[in-house]
Amino acid sequence: MELKVEARNVDLRKGWQEKIEEEKEKLIRHYANFVLHLRVSIEGTTHHKEGGFELKLVASVPNDTVVVSRKGEGVRPLLREAFDVLALQLKELQRKKRKAQKAGDDVVDTSNMGVIRKLSPFESYGFIVTLDQREVYFHENALKDVVMDQLTEGDEVTYGETFGDHGPQASWVRLSR
Repeated sequence: MELKVEARNVDLRKGWQEKIEEEKEKLIRHYANFVLHLRVSIEGTTHHKEGGFELKLVASVPNDTVVVSRKGEGVRPLLREAFDVLALQLKELQRKKRKAQKAGDDVVDTSNMGVIRKLSPFESYGFIVTLDQREVYFHENALKDVVMDQLTEGDEVTYGETFGDHGPQASWVRLSR
């Protein structure tokens, strides 16, 4: 996860930086490879009724952006609250993604086409290169109407993409014929 921390009209304190790193590690533990970029902005303000600081978290996730804003007098409590809200929003996004995936699991989406780049038949997995040159992992359990021994590198396939523990993976794979 790429992290960018910015401070405006205030000096970034070491304690704040440590809290941000601690919260970042929690996000990595719970949402590994889901949050691509995270920007933390701390601004010192005097014109807000709520207090002297405005905090904004902007998290980039696949096909979406999550923004959390908080205003108040203390930065550490704002950081804690903002990261808690961000975690809840990320959890909800993943839940919705899983629900949409389950609902559409039996539907063949021909827009997801690719070519088998690498096969490891003894380990029961392989990789597909997508039309936009990304790599998508698949396990032999995802194969439909074909077995691992029938596949060769260079075969064109259609597949359903989900987000797994280590990045994009295919929930199902079929040979294109």
